[in-house]
Amino acid sequence: MTNATDIIKQSEEVLVKTYNSQPVVMDHGKGSYAYDSDGKEYLDFAAGIAVAALGHANPKMLETINKQAARLMTCQASYATAEKLEAAQLLVDNSCFDLVYFSNSGTESVEAALKCARKWAYDNKSKSANEIITFKNAFHGRTYGSASITEKRRTQPFFEPYLDGVQFAEFNDSASVRSLINENTAAIIVEPVQGEGGLTPANSFFLADLRRMCDEHNICLIFDEIQAGMGRVGTFFAYQAFGLDGVIVEPDIACIAKGMGGGFPVGAMVAKKSYGDAITVGTHGTTYGGNPLACAVAATVMSEILSNGFLDHVNKVSNYLFEGLQKIQGASGKIKDIRGKGLMIGVDTEFDIKELLKALQANGLMATQAGKATLRLTPPLNVSMEEAQQALIIINKTISEMS
Repeated sequence: MTNATDIIKQSEEVLVKTYNSQPVVMDHGKGSYAYDSDGKEYLDFAAGIAVAALGHANPKMLETINKQAARLMTCQASYATAEKLEAAQLLVDNSCFDLVYFSNSGTESVEAALKCARKWAYDNKSKSANEIITFKNAFHGRTYGSASITEKRRTQPFFEPYLDGVQFAEFNDSASVRSLINENTAAIIVEPVQGEGGLTPANSFFLADLRRMCDEHNICLIFDEIQAGMGRVGTFFAYQAFGLDGVIVEPDIACIAKGMGGGFPVGAMVAKKSYGDAITVGTHGTTYGGNPLACAVAATVMSEILSNGFLDHVNKVSNYLFEGLQKIQGASGKIKDIRGKGLMIGVDTEFDIKELLKALQANGLMATQAGKATLRLTPPLNVSMEEAQQALIIINKTISEMS
């Protein structure tokens, strides 16, 4: 049998180098645990970066995949299927949205949202209303439209020209947004919790201000919930966790993916009718988006997230982890900041982030880096309280060893 070193080396010879290789080879997973090819067990607090919402090898997902794959995996998107209807109905019935466009990934969902917003503005404002306001430290994806509204474009001039008409405002700064609005502004796109921006939540006052500005200037408000949506912050849609004086701040369009499929590639753009109606036959489409297998899996995952007590559990474990991390912060003096929402937690420490991740991995905890130096914890949403306790023990042990 090929050993881990050989697999890593041979993979580097045939795969485009988009990431630096991890020192181990992942082999299988079960629940909140993942196992490498040498049999070592890891408590998975990465979950594919907020993807494995129900953990690994979830029985309900496996049953759906096997049953649906044996029936019908794909067909042209012009055909209606019961699976596509069920998944769409779950999204519509449990949100402020009316229409759904299924995609295969987060960046495709963002691309669809940008096209929808620009088409809406073209039809309802003017032919020159095509400008997009986005935010510094945001991340929206790696395809051209998504990359164009991600600040990282400034450090990657080799991909120019990017989309024109993109303005970058300061996150959580209403005045900076207002200074950029003009008659040609089509949309404002924001992450309710910035993922690659260090797990930084938006302020509810800020989101309410964005809503007011969009209403005042007839601008489409888009929430990128790729990472924060689908139960990750303790509500089904992330926007539902942000309100002011009891009033939820509703976007006009939202982008979802990651946890929606629990590890199976699927995403969606959801929109209120007046905005979603801008996409008409021939203006957008997809080959794989909304296929019966993906939609069946998404419906299973979403039904579980919406089941009685599930989101209460997410919030309960979240509170436990935040309290535990704060205790470690006080005892060690090595944690500088803890932030985030739900089971989307960012921790800044005094340690080099890459060395910290390596040490955590050696002690049996998988996590990821967000932004320049933030430890990102995004466990499966059904992680148990005992597993959360184990994670805190490993984090505390690792920090002590590195001090």
